[in-house]
Amino acid sequence: MTLTEAYMLLIVSILLEITATGSLKATEGFTRWIPSLISVVAISGCMYLMSHVMKVLPVGITYATWSGVGIVALTLIGIIKYKQVPNLATIFGLALVVVGVVIINVMNNQNIDN
Repeated sequence: MTLTEAYMLLIVSILLEITATGSLKATEGFTRWIPSLISVVAISGCMYLMSHVMKVLPVGITYATWSGVGIVALTLIGIIKYKQVPNLATIFGLALVVVGVVIINVMNNQNIDN
């Protein structure tokens, strides 16, 4: 697998994680079948893909990217879907997460096999 393919799988994995976590509220404590099934299938697919990404990308870079992008995306979903507007401190913290993920991915000098 090439580096580009690993990042493509990571993007799909992140989308599945966003789907899984975004549907958790609708599960109502896993008492509603359809949202529960969506959540379980999506997180399972997410973990499966991440396991393949980690064959190419280091664990720390994979997880930092996955969690950082997921946090920001789910915050945006919370704003749009649930009207959960973050305060200034939260927005600042999210900006730091984004900067951190960018630095981790751009400044990585470890040897990554293509």
